Amino acid sequence: MKAQDIKNLKYRYLLWLYKTVKEELDRIDRKFTQLDVDQEIFKYMTEHMDLNQVFDHGKLKDLKKDFEEYMHKKEKEGEKSKLEGGKEKPDYYFLSLKLKAIEDVIVRLFGAKARTDIKKAYEKEMRKRILKSTEH
Repeated sequence: MKAQDIKNLKYRYLLWLYKTVKEELDRIDRKFTQLDVDQEIFKYMTEHMDLNQVFDHGKLKDLKKDFEEYMHKKEKEGEKSKLEGGKEKPDYYFLSLKLKAIEDVIVRLFGAKARTDIKKAYEKEMRKRILKSTEH
């Protein structure tokens, strides 16, 4: 096998490893980042909510309460999947360490630009998936 073929195989394997490990971490971390955004949205809505704009004040208050409960549930789920006794769970810590190791190997074998390129490609793919999604 030619040296370039071997290099290409290693690069593709590292790309795949980065993608799979990063996706696993993102599934956990996004609960916290989404919660930050949800709290900002909730704050805005609370500050600008005008009960005089709606016919059914009770329904509006129920919707606000439902959103608060949704945020609380998301926070608990995030903590449960990432933390235990105030520290990172072993599974989460292991994944974080593995991702750092993958990035280190990418830099050592292919340079810092390759790491940047892989991160950008991953982010581009995730955004593409979101925009393409028809689930909701």
